[in-house]
Amino acid sequence: MNYARLTTLAQSVVVAAQRRLPPEVRTAAAEVAVCFEPHPNAALVAEGWEPDLLGLFVGHEHLGELAEAQPLPPQILLFLENIWDYAEEDEGFYRDEIRLTYLHELGHYLGWDEDEIARRGLD
Repeated sequence: MNYARLTTLAQSVVVAAQRRLPPEVRTAAAEVAVCFEPHPNAALVAEGWEPDLLGLFVGHEHLGELAEAQPLPPQILLFLENIWDYAEEDEGFYRDEIRLTYLHELGHYLGWDEDEIARRGLD
């Protein structure tokens, strides 16, 4: 599947996932950009992130202080070609994994650790 189609599918899945969020979480979700990339860039890989990473939250947490160590605005990065490969080129699995990866990274934006993300059903 071409990258433009992967992006269109991912955008529609993220919008649908946002609509299903509880109102207080939906409001916070609207404050964080979602960026679609094919793969982690060279700088992320150089920082130690795996080249097959599915998603990543970068920047400061919701309601957190903008620290000098995190000068970027908050954003969720979804690595679409990695997710497509992980889904073994199955469109239904791809959609599910986009939703799960988005919700997982949204949990990190909200300041939740892995246990809290799982407890809230965002994993």
